[in-house]
Amino acid sequence: MYDLVIRGGTVVDGTGAEPVRADVAVRDGIVVEVGAATDDAARTVDASDRIVTPGFVDIHTHLDAQLSWDPQGTSSCFHGVTSVVIGNCGVTFAPCRPEDRRDLAEMMESVEDIPADAIMSGLSWEWETYGQYLAELDRRPKGLNVGGMVGHSALRRYVMGDRALDVDPTAEDLMAMTDLVEEAMGAGALGLSSSRTILHTGADGQPIPGTFAGLDELLALAGVLGRHGRGVFETAAMLGSQNGATPESTEAEVELLAEISRATGRPVSFGLTQTVAGEDLHRQVLDLVAEANRNGARVHPQTTVRSVGVLFGLAHHTPYGGCPAWRALVDLELPERLAAVRDPGRRRALAAEADGREGGIDPTLLFPLDGAPADYSLDPTRSLAALAAAAGTTPAAHWLDLLDRTDGACLLVWPFLNQTPAEVEHLLSDPNVVLGLADAGAHVGQIMDASQPTWFLAHWVRDRNLYSLAEGVARLTSIPADLFAIPDRGVLAPGRPADLNVIDLANLGLPLPTFAHDFPGGAGRWVQGADGYDLTMVNGVVTVERGAHTGALPGVTLRST
Repeated sequence: MYDLVIRGGTVVDGTGAEPVRADVAVRDGIVVEVGAATDDAARTVDASDRIVTPGFVDIHTHLDAQLSWDPQGTSSCFHGVTSVVIGNCGVTFAPCRPEDRRDLAEMMESVEDIPADAIMSGLSWEWETYGQYLAELDRRPKGLNVGGMVGHSALRRYVMGDRALDVDPTAEDLMAMTDLVEEAMGAGALGLSSSRTILHTGADGQPIPGTFAGLDELLALAGVLGRHGRGVFETAAMLGSQNGATPESTEAEVELLAEISRATGRPVSFGLTQTVAGEDLHRQVLDLVAEANRNGARVHPQTTVRSVGVLFGLAHHTPYGGCPAWRALVDLELPERLAAVRDPGRRRALAAEADGREGGIDPTLLFPLDGAPADYSLDPTRSLAALAAAAGTTPAAHWLDLLDRTDGACLLVWPFLNQTPAEVEHLLSDPNVVLGLADAGAHVGQIMDASQPTWFLAHWVRDRNLYSLAEGVARLTSIPADLFAIPDRGVLAPGRPADLNVIDLANLGLPLPTFAHDFPGGAGRWVQGADGYDLTMVNGVVTVERGAHTGALPGVTLRST
């Protein structure tokens, strides 16, 4: 008997092959049939008007700490994600000496906006080496499959201590770091991560360890991956005007990454987004990557599928926090804040202060999210300024009207990366680009981008037809899994672990994000569910069904092999 049969669905297997109508049968955590399932089953799911896909693979998360107190992996789990990669951008919690725990926690807080106090109280810290960290991850119940990279900043801190920020490593330092990477790869790390951007600073405001590492250091560390014949080198690259960079230095940066790839034989990945201020920088980088890959490198930029946008809402920060009437709302509970919005006198004061202030965010760059499905398309006619003009009122007054109308739920999104939808489409259309940078678990009080797989399928695949269904699903599954050499994930086929989704594509969409205080110590974060996922399975166990987590925690640690 099968444990589960999904009958009559449109199977999109993740390989890029054309969808087929088929049953999917699962037994003992494994897909045992894709075709005609003839045996009886303990449970049968009718998928006659649904698509059935592999579980999605998110290669750029910072769930390193959160999974300790939120083993379900929210909000990623609500968006079809069944496997995640942690340890990005060089900031990891291993290797770590006991005396350095606070330093690594504060580094993670500074770089990724995850509260250090929550990290310190939420982690067990029962490890020192990266292999011991993976062993702890094995013991930890989890609803997602989790694999990780060892971080360059942690390596430097472990070996060089207080010298990690200021000097190049000695030969002895470099040998010790190389040995630690050997230990991590031997234990199954998915690769090595680093950061080369001055935007990543520690608690002291200084760039984190490894930012200015030279090519010799990077080649020595990444060379371990080459000797093992597996693993990815991932970094936050130094592009554009950083460090006084010029177009020539951007060219040198891409060439450095290409040299690491060619010398080690391993793929290299880094984040790439568009900004209006950066003009054509992203296009220049794509051209440089294409040339590097024609010359033997394997370099793959990661980008997001929509803007990376700061969220403002009545339950958290607003764009008008510098105004006294708005500051007065901070100490109130949400119902009291809404009551203030609905009080005619206070409402007039709030609008007058916000609309009359000097500076602040241009309301043409603020986009209301005021209903479901949430619209992240950045249509200029849907900016706060445009909607206010159409309504014959001012921007702040109009947002107050929307807050009143939505019982305080309406949010404003301020895109600061991937600001131009046409350029996002250009990035997504490049054959060297992979989907990433959703940053699940990071910047928790600022953004909510773990929902990007849902937006990608609904917007770019279903509504815009940028990709066929087969190619779109491959972008979320086998392509990232293959890049990181994650074994057995990303494809729906007999003999593979039963990580899968049953999706009502026609009704796939996003409710509005909400703000929850559910981190250790009551720290807050944005969360977001999804509509349209009938169920998600991890290793043959249903973890999410119709938007609700079942409480099951069948995830495993993913190791490179």
